[in-house]
Amino acid sequence: MGVEYLKTGKPETERSVDDAKVREIVETALADIGERGDAAVRELAEKFDGYVPASFQLSQQDIDALIAQVSPRDLEDIRFAQAQVRRFAEAQRASMTDIEIETEPGVILGHKNIP
Repeated sequence: MGVEYLKTGKPETERSVDDAKVREIVETALADIGERGDAAVRELAEKFDGYVPASFQLSQQDIDALIAQVSPRDLEDIRFAQAQVRRFAEAQRASMTDIEIETEPGVILGHKNIP
């Protein structure tokens, strides 16, 4: 008996076209934000989310009120995940140190990590 697929992905050619469209949209948005800053962010927030706050900066009171809406279990899970991500990122960062060595007089070799 052969394998029957109930669902298949798009062919590679279609995925490539979709990827190119997404890349263009994101690059355009990022360039616009780079040029126009907060005005562009405000327009994008309204366009995509219908979100039009007076300010994008939350006060500590706003932050506390939002955190109060999160269940204790969810907060515990978030803090756990945050600690795991931070621990791994710190170890990963420590492993990516820049190196420079003079292997012979005047011959300097190395690498520099640039994110």
